[in-house]
This record gives sequence, C-alpha cells and structure tokens, in this order.
Amino acid sequence: MEARLNVFAGPLSGKLMKHFAMAGKVVTESGLPMTTQELVKIRASQINGCGFCLDMHTKEAAAAGETAQRLHMVAAWREAKVFTEAERAALELAEQGTRLADGAGVPDDVWENAAKHYDEEQLLALVSLIALINAFNRLNVLTQQPAGDYVVGQFG
Repeated sequence: MEARLNVFAGPLSGKLMKHFAMAGKVVTESGLPMTTQELVKIRASQINGCGFCLDMHTKEAAAAGETAQRLHMVAAWREAKVFTEAERAALELAEQGTRLADGAGVPDDVWENAAKHYDEEQLLALVSLIALINAFNRLNVLTQQPAGDYVVGQFG
C-alpha cells in the first residue's frame, strides 16, 4: 500500500509535524503516567482504524515493558482484569472523546470518574493527549499511511 501523501517530507509537513511533536512532548512530560498515555493512544487508534499509530504505540509500549496480555486486552478493557481503575477511567474518557461524532459528548459520570483518579493538570494532559492522538489518527487514515514497519524510537 502506498500513502496518498508523504506527510513526513516537504516544508509544510516539517512545520506541522514539529508542532504536533512539541504538543506531544508537553503531554509526555506532564506527569500523566506513560503507561496510561500509551493505552489511550492504542485505544483511540483502534477506534479510528489507524494502523500506523496502532503499530507505533503497541511497539513503543512493549519496548517500555508493557505486557503482551495487557496490549492484547486494550480493545476489551471493560472485561479485562488487568487494568487499574485509573487506567479504566482514562480508557473510557478516551473512547468518549474519540467518539464525539456519535452525538453523546462526554457524559458527566465519565468525566467525574476520570477526575477521581487524575488531578487537574493530569486531566488537561489526558484531554490534550486524546485530542492529539485523534488528530494524528485522522492525518494517517486520510492519507492512508501504511502500517507494520515502525521501528521503536523512529521519531525520536
């Protein structure tokens, strides 16, 4: 499969990716647990059908020590016993934030549950992460970026 556009070359893509990467770095350094960050990226990428991001974030999570069992269970997190209550709250917020087009928005109980586990700075980081991974997913799905050959650390 060939990508429709090369989003990694050219002056506009360089500027765009630089700013996306900077936003991602802010979230990475926010204090939101890295495990939670990767789980959220994986779940949003599953929902959006973004193979490129799914490949990247499952490999990054595995390289950081995430277990194969937990990675395999992300899509069925509600039934899985391997996630903490805080991770479950983040995954639910990620799902609701990713599925905004379904028309329900983010229900108050979902927000309140996340707020039990994360302080305001972490909530802002979590919301920003959800927005950012959805932007990356859409960029990659729209341009049909091929998946499967990501190398851990490829983007720094």
